[in-house]
Amino acid sequence: MSVRAFDVIVIGTGPGGEGAAMKCAKEGKRVCVIDERSEVGGACTHTATIPSKALRHAIQRLVEMRDLPGLRGAMPQPSFGELCRTAGSVIARQTNMRRTFYERNDVEIVEGHGRFVDPNTVAVDQPKGATDVFTAPHFVIACGSRPYHPPDVDFGHPRIYDSDRILTMTETPQSMIVYGAGVIGCEYASMFRMLGVKMNLVNTRDRLLSFLDDEIVDALAYHLRDLGCLIRHNEEYERVEGLDDGVVVHLKSGKKIKADVLLWANGRTGKSSDMGLEGLGIALDSRGNIRVNEAYQTAVPHIYAVGDVVGFPSLASAAYDQGRFAATHIVEGRLESKLVTDIPTGIYTSPEISSVGKTERELTKAGVPYEVGQAQFKSLARAQITGRTVGMLKILFHRDTLELLGVHCFGDNASEIIHIGQAIMSQQGKANTLLYFVNTTFNYPTMAEAYRVAALNGLNRVF
Repeated sequence: MSVRAFDVIVIGTGPGGEGAAMKCAKEGKRVCVIDERSEVGGACTHTATIPSKALRHAIQRLVEMRDLPGLRGAMPQPSFGELCRTAGSVIARQTNMRRTFYERNDVEIVEGHGRFVDPNTVAVDQPKGATDVFTAPHFVIACGSRPYHPPDVDFGHPRIYDSDRILTMTETPQSMIVYGAGVIGCEYASMFRMLGVKMNLVNTRDRLLSFLDDEIVDALAYHLRDLGCLIRHNEEYERVEGLDDGVVVHLKSGKKIKADVLLWANGRTGKSSDMGLEGLGIALDSRGNIRVNEAYQTAVPHIYAVGDVVGFPSLASAAYDQGRFAATHIVEGRLESKLVTDIPTGIYTSPEISSVGKTERELTKAGVPYEVGQAQFKSLARAQITGRTVGMLKILFHRDTLELLGVHCFGDNASEIIHIGQAIMSQQGKANTLLYFVNTTFNYPTMAEAYRVAALNGLNRVF
């Protein structure tokens, strides 16, 4: 059995693995990437971010067309499987593009499951049964995550889905239970409700997405209910019963909920099992996550971990940065993680949510004298033209210095709009104040104009 040597070996080709591999390769390192899939891109490209967002876009276009005057009731309703297939071409283009990144940078791609034999050696079990062995002085684990499966839920049942397998469903159900009201649960509940599916959203906590600003969360809950989604807070399952004609979720409160299908969206777990990590002294938590320091080093300093397998924030955008930062530490010995402060969140419900910086709850707890500036989308000319008037932009700023402390947006294109606030928040000194938005000329009519409206609204509260 031959043993091949590299400078850096990366396990996983999602955003974190790609970021690490590209940085190391451009710095002259000989790099190999290992992935269980035959195509690069990781779960982000094949089962999670890209296909779900492409599906959301297809559903939104369908709803928009269906609501056009003269077309109401005239358009045939495509099946869920037909809507999902619209993501196929996007996945193919993403995969082909990302493969060229590795090819242009002379990064070798190896298909198979990688497991550590010793701290500097990885064995790769290939799909056809052969095993290759690779060595390196540095490793980056970027194996990602998968949907969490409680052992007492039968995910082999044809009516019980997780957030990966839901994309294989062919027909649109009449009713659905979404168990778990985190980001994934809220996104899918919103999508299926737009398709007219009767929706029960079961939340194990007392409110939705508690890491967000309270006012934004309240707005999301209101609009989900306005769509016809029934939200059940503070509920936990006792057992899940799969039937021939549906699924019954028995709750600890004594309630029973029946629907055509169940989407289990209650968390994810790191894909770190059977990698030989425990034998190296690298401990895993109950969800398979790897603990790392601020340089993304594990308990074994030359083995790094990035992306979803290290847990929060579990964002594709953050994973790519983490991969680059880990690679910088490998190549230069320099810590760059400070650049990931104030990562924006993007939640693709309908309407979508995005935020960056502190929430009102955090600022109040810290005793920061802040003030609020708001712009309601219904007052913006652009929103009135497009008909997408639901939503708001909210700016939190220091009452004395006018420094920006947080920006929160709920509404159409929120995940795009947020980056204006993010860019100004990253500036130093007087460049990072509310006055930037007051003194800047925005195109009219645009959604970006919301920043000027919110800034003026905020100034009126302090002067």
